Amino acid sequence: QIKHMMAFIEQEANEKAEEIDAKAEEEFNIEKGRLVQTQRLKIMEYYEKKEKQIEQQKKIQMSNLMNQARLKVLKARDDLIADLLNEAKQRLAKVVKDTARYQTLLDGLVLQGFYQLLEPRIVVRCRKQDLPMVKTAVQKSIPIYKNATKRDVDVHIDQDNFLPEEIAGGVEIYNSDGKIKVSNTLESRLDLVAQQV
Repeated sequence: QIKHMMAFIEQEANEKAEEIDAKAEEEFNIEKGRLVQTQRLKIMEYYEKKEKQIEQQKKIQMSNLMNQARLKVLKARDDLIADLLNEAKQRLAKVVKDTARYQTLLDGLVLQGFYQLLEPRIVVRCRKQDLPMVKTAVQKSIPIYKNATKRDVDVHIDQDNFLPEEIAGGVEIYNSDGKIKVSNTLESRLDLVAQQV
């Protein structure tokens, strides 16, 4: 009877131990799964973060490269324009030496200045060496201006304040009190072209 009871108790103890083992195993597996899932999520978050950082760095690098490329293009463009302007200035010197061409140019610059000002009294300034040609240009321009605008104009060539001899040529035209100025020197015309490029 005692043996039978002992066997029963032992069997019950074994079953209980197995049940505890099974429960412990199950809890272990659940905890292990939870830890694995947590770590997996952490790892995924870490790599997602890294990926975003790399993507951001790529964008920044690309943006920097694009800016550098733009700056290089702008510099090359500016250098080219500077070269073209220098070449144009050298050619202007040749135009000025060709008196027939230069006279035609002065005629146009003077007349254009008259049209831009549309003033009854006008003062013209030029280089000293251009004075005879500017006088001719003024004499030619007055009747054309009067005919086109139906306005009289009184033109005075300033022989006290000449433009510097080192400029390429052309004229500056003012209203009578000198407050409004049209700069039609060859340099200013060239600068105007450069700004439009």
